[in-house]
Amino acid sequence: MAHYILDGKKVKEIDSLIEWGEWYGTADRHVAKTKITDGIEVSTIFLGLDHSFGGDIPILFETMIFGGEHDEYQKRYATWEEAETGHLAAVKLCKIK
Repeated sequence: MAHYILDGKKVKEIDSLIEWGEWYGTADRHVAKTKITDGIEVSTIFLGLDHSFGGDIPILFETMIFGGEHDEYQKRYATWEEAETGHLAAVKLCKIK
């Protein structure tokens, strides 16, 4: 299983599980976090492990909605840029009445 870290917004694959664990334990993995109301939040993070489950392109980022009508909504992405766009879409979804 491949392991990934971030260098700024750039994804880097690394071979060392120890290096990955040290990075993962201290890294700020948030792409974005938006509080919609007291009970609703959208969070987008870097996962550090490929969630494509054998796909051609590593899926390394995830957006989730916590609370409200769309609680447990989840989308995953391959790049930082896709994750930023997906985060904004999830925030918009929370604000639609």
